[in-house]
Amino acid sequence: MDREKLEKMLLLLADHEITVNQAMEQLKLLPYQDLNFARIDNHRSIRCGFPEVIFCEGKRPEQTAEIFNQMVSSNRTVLGTRASYRVFAAVKSLCPDVQYYKIARCLVYGMPDEPLYPAPVLVISAGTADLPVAEEAAVCAQAMGNIVLKLFDVGVAGLHRLLNHQELIQKAAVIIVVAGMEGALPSVVGGLTDRPVVAVPTSIGYGASFGGLAALLGMLNSCTPGVGVVNIDNGFGAASLATVINRSIISSPAL
Repeated sequence: MDREKLEKMLLLLADHEITVNQAMEQLKLLPYQDLNFARIDNHRSIRCGFPEVIFCEGKRPEQTAEIFNQMVSSNRTVLGTRASYRVFAAVKSLCPDVQYYKIARCLVYGMPDEPLYPAPVLVISAGTADLPVAEEAAVCAQAMGNIVLKLFDVGVAGLHRLLNHQELIQKAAVIIVVAGMEGALPSVVGGLTDRPVVAVPTSIGYGASFGGLAALLGMLNSCTPGVGVVNIDNGFGAASLATVINRSIISSPAL
């Protein structure tokens, strides 16, 4: 149950439009709902600002579909990551309105029509091979209520491609930078702006990249201040961190 639905239920109770017993029936699913094979954290939206996200990889399609369907009944937006087309088909059989973002491998029900935060999140990718992770970050950030801007294929091997877009870089509140190989791009972007940079190493590269470990270590060793790093290929994690930063900006007492 998200915050809006909880507030609506409490208002109905206060106006005597529902009974205490009816309210208790809705509240009994908090803090979680037991499906035997999964326990849905229905309280997470209230605690953390966004519902529990379904990591689809490793689950059977029918399990993901049941979890997704149960969450749709309680939340305005439901997000699933690392979803195959087979998983999408299973979910769509129960939730016809679900959208599938093929490159990002994300499932979204109830993509927000209006953003929750006025300042945009900019997603930058070093190369076209990094697009699946960059698109995951973009889709997840949008589902979480952000305005999302994109700037793809501007890696350091052709730095002029990035430098031509400095106005776009300064427009963002938070910047997610996705890069494989040696992972140099976040340091460069961080040196061009005072905005927080969320760096995402990808597993793209030749053998010495060690499946993204070289990019991860390069980003962790960045000499540019204001760069934070998430795990390899973790576009979702980058979107989550960017959203927390964006939320804290608009809720700051100084603003």
